[in-house]
Amino acid sequence: MHEDLKLCNYDYFLPKEQIASHPIYPKEAAKLLIYEREKDKVTHSHFANLMHFLPDCAIFFNDTKVIKARIYGKKESGGKIELFLHSSVGEFEFIAQIKGKVKKDEILYFEKGLSAEILELYDDGLRKVCFRQNETTLSTPALYALLEKIGHIPLPPYIKRADTLKDESDYQSIFAKNLGAVAAPTASLHFSKMMLEELKKRHEIHTLTLHIGAGTFKSVECEDIREHKMHSEIFHIDENAKACIDSKKAILGVGTTATRSIEHYARSGICSGKCDLFLHPLNRPIRQNFLLTNFHLPKSTLIMLVSAFIGREKTLALYKEAIELNYRFYSYGDAMLII
Repeated sequence: MHEDLKLCNYDYFLPKEQIASHPIYPKEAAKLLIYEREKDKVTHSHFANLMHFLPDCAIFFNDTKVIKARIYGKKESGGKIELFLHSSVGEFEFIAQIKGKVKKDEILYFEKGLSAEILELYDDGLRKVCFRQNETTLSTPALYALLEKIGHIPLPPYIKRADTLKDESDYQSIFAKNLGAVAAPTASLHFSKMMLEELKKRHEIHTLTLHIGAGTFKSVECEDIREHKMHSEIFHIDENAKACIDSKKAILGVGTTATRSIEHYARSGICSGKCDLFLHPLNRPIRQNFLLTNFHLPKSTLIMLVSAFIGREKTLALYKEAIELNYRFYSYGDAMLII
């Protein structure tokens, strides 16, 4: 088997203290590692200096908005329950992860008259549920609106603390507008309104939407990574963004989700639907030129996506250098620019 296909070759050691549990303030103070492929050159800077390193390109952001997908309630017996909404599977049915034992047809109770009925129990631990408020079955938009009032921001599992009011803004990009994600497009979190306005003066800016699912945190477990079943997520690319992708203009994708959407369209010609594209060194990008991203979990599809741009060995070498220089990792951590 090719070395780039072996799961064990995407592992690395990260000291726990370098997992960022809070963002840096101000946002632009985050560290930025710049890797220039043609020169095989590494530069260490700060995010505030991003524009000094950007080539002439169009920039694509993911404008998904994170749902307050975690809610706390009680069973009929009075026992406490925690429900983490994953996705909708129809107008009135949803997939959720529930902490605590539940049975089919059981009803769970939450604030504001919200209840959830367990419709199916799946072998992977997920549950199919439907939601009601005062006996009215809730559609996806109605549920999302209610979660905005009673839910909690679903911080990633490696952030070992409860969410706070500050996370409601910190874990949301400044251009987030389309509710549907259960995780943030984290490379976008570094941008302030002022920085975005400066970018618009020099670059063509586009947004697309990919609603990030909980599958983004799922580790690859197959030793041959090609056997991994990639999670699928709803995406949409509008006409302006499509025209840019169809042109010959160089493209920078901000984050792995924008990247996967662009590359899915480049392969399929489809602008809306489900994206399950898995990029890795043997399935490299065919349209996107540059990548801005955070530092990702070992053995994840995300570190494999970075490896699709610069190779596995170079990716791990850059991660090692970032660790030695005390970069902060994961969702609230520092960033890397590949040009």
